[in-house]
Amino acid sequence: MPTYAYACKQCGHRFDAVQSFSDAALTECPECGGVLRKQFGTVGVTFNGSGFYRTDSRSTGSPAAGSASAGSSTSSKSEAKASPASSGS
Repeated sequence: MPTYAYACKQCGHRFDAVQSFSDAALTECPECGGVLRKQFGTVGVTFNGSGFYRTDSRSTGSPAAGSASAGSSTSSKSEAKASPASSGS
């Protein structure tokens, strides 16, 4: 069951309530009897698996780079790897 955060508009009392999706929202403050307001925050969602991270399907270029520039950045990597070996000889 989800946890909802509430705050009283009159006294400022804040608390969390574990409620079912089908339960009605709370309307009365348990401290002063004032009107409650439901607080909205960030959603705790975690994406697992491939394809959800920046490094999964992108090249090392800029985010606006298309697939044509992705091939050129790959070739520049192989050239960069070859350069230290040839300069060491």
